[in-house]
Amino acid sequence: AGLLSAAGDEMVTLQEVEGTTITLHTGITGIQTDAHIVWFNGPEKADKKILISQMFKGETVTEISERFKERLQLDRSSGALTIRNISRNHSGVYLLHVITEDLSSRTFRVSVYAPVSTPIINLSGKRSLLSTESCSLFCSVENGEDVNLSWYRENERISITNNTDLSVPLNLPLQIQHDDNNTYICVSANPVSNKTTSLSISQLC
Repeated sequence: AGLLSAAGDEMVTLQEVEGTTITLHTGITGIQTDAHIVWFNGPEKADKKILISQMFKGETVTEISERFKERLQLDRSSGALTIRNISRNHSGVYLLHVITEDLSSRTFRVSVYAPVSTPIINLSGKRSLLSTESCSLFCSVENGEDVNLSWYRENERISITNNTDLSVPLNLPLQIQHDDNNTYICVSANPVSNKTTSLSISQLC
């Protein structure tokens, strides 16, 4: 029997940008050539077969589900699965079974995100009575999964907002003095990307 060396059975968590190619590395080496390899996938539970690879009459036969056609590539020596051009609807749990005399398994949770949009800084519609001394602004950005919007003064974050209602854009106000010489930056971010917009006080205020 071939020996398997593995990195452990804990779930591996991956966060990826949509449109990229990712590989689920298994930490397994030395898989026997006649092993039966199966990958499963599902949103919360990996309960649907998406790839089956086995030896049949001396030839390797690999079947891939329609949902993942042209996207998957298997490394039979390790069981590693490469997913090309991954999209947000490929987020979920992935489970590997390597079946020989024994069963080896690996579990992955993959979260796929769109890149965040660039935030926009605007002057608030109504000027206050103190507008000769201060300036009211707001930063806004299109909302998305796990998106945060923050104001930074120099390198220090001074405010942050998010909203689980993804249909509502994120807005974050800021009030500053006209003679404020600090550098202000608005940052939109999610787990895989961030975009920044710098505030030009002289242009907006």
